[in-house]
Amino acid sequence: QVQLVESGGGLVQTGGSLRLSCAASGRTFSSYTMGWFRQAPGKERQSVAAVATTWTGTSIYYVDSVKGRFTISRDNAKNTVYLQMNSLKPEDTAVYYCAAGPNRGGRAYSLFEGTVDYWGKGTLVTVSS
Repeated sequence: QVQLVESGGGLVQTGGSLRLSCAASGRTFSSYTMGWFRQAPGKERQSVAAVATTWTGTSIYYVDSVKGRFTISRDNAKNTVYLQMNSLKPEDTAVYYCAAGPNRGGRAYSLFEGTVDYWGKGTLVTVSS
């Protein structure tokens, strides 16, 4: 069993930055693909970014709308995954959820193929215009 706890959400102006953190319990954190989803009011949950690591390297995926603005990273020693969000826009307003899924060949995108095993409860990000 893995528990995920997000933090770092809040209210920020357009163009501002926030860093989300997701702390995971359990001793097998490094074996999971980790990522972030978001859900805006009245909309479906959307993939944002994911990161998978293997002994050969790291795979990272971003949805097109956040490329160049968001950076996902993970610290396996601290069982934590981060989402650095820069140049925030009002359309980034959403509840952001941390997710963990099986490592499928080191492919970060696999997290968005219906293979999430664990979810956090979410943290709200509000970007004012």
